[in-house]
Amino acid sequence: MKSFNYISILFITVITCAWIATGCAGGPTEQRIVTVSIEPQRYLLEQITGDKVQVRSLLTEGANPETYDPSVTHMFNLGKSIGYLRMGNIGFEAAIIDKISEGNPNLRIFDTSAGIVPILGTHSHGDHHHHDVIDPHTWTSVKNAKIIAHNMLEAMEKIDPSNKQYYRRNYETFSARLDSIDNAITTRLAPCRGHSFMVWHPSLSYFARDYGLNQVVVGNAEHKENSITDLRSSIDRARREGASIFFFQKDFDSRQVSAINSELEAHEVNINPLSYRWEEELLKIADAIAEAPAVKPTV
Repeated sequence: MKSFNYISILFITVITCAWIATGCAGGPTEQRIVTVSIEPQRYLLEQITGDKVQVRSLLTEGANPETYDPSVTHMFNLGKSIGYLRMGNIGFEAAIIDKISEGNPNLRIFDTSAGIVPILGTHSHGDHHHHDVIDPHTWTSVKNAKIIAHNMLEAMEKIDPSNKQYYRRNYETFSARLDSIDNAITTRLAPCRGHSFMVWHPSLSYFARDYGLNQVVVGNAEHKENSITDLRSSIDRARREGASIFFFQKDFDSRQVSAINSELEAHEVNINPLSYRWEEELLKIADAIAEAPAVKPTV
């Protein structure tokens, strides 16, 4: 019995000392947070940061950037971040950037699309089409992604200089991976140069520019219904250019796409440019274009 009591007391003493030691050490250290605007950015940044920081997106997958309004939780989490890497030209960023700066004056903010040659005139403000509005979908291009990734590297070197070499090694590995993806898509789409594809929301402008393709926008940049005149013009252009594939975003465009495509009879492909699975989405788009049936353009 005495032996049993001795062992019990010893066990309790060891557990108590371990608990006290953990408490004195302050418990596990909370991982530092870096915030980005959208999920594709999170994917790109995580290839560089690895396990050194936790990357969080303001816009979660499935949310609509046209109607996004940051919640109190989003703003609170942003306030705990050691840096905010904005995409650069997304509408909701412009709407909240002043609020972010005022609420977090010490937060370091970086534009990850800096240095990308912009495409203008694909988007509108309200009911008016403006030729000086920058197309925000810079991330739907592998070539752009290399610029974005380098901007992210420079941002992290400033935010967290103690891990500079770690970030740079990861960036070099990822940069080589991006070159490989770009080369694969270039080869895959070489026979398709000059071909046209349809899209409801003009999200593939930079992708089209990279590989010599023509994007025919059938819908509206703000996921609203187009006028009958604009729709007829887009449909006529799609027929004229022999476009046989129709990209759409299921969460926003399904009803409109089905109605329009009853006349066009193109092959419908559901895409998600805001997906975390950035590489998978771009390869899916490339494969769909490469495999699209050839349609003779009409005069």
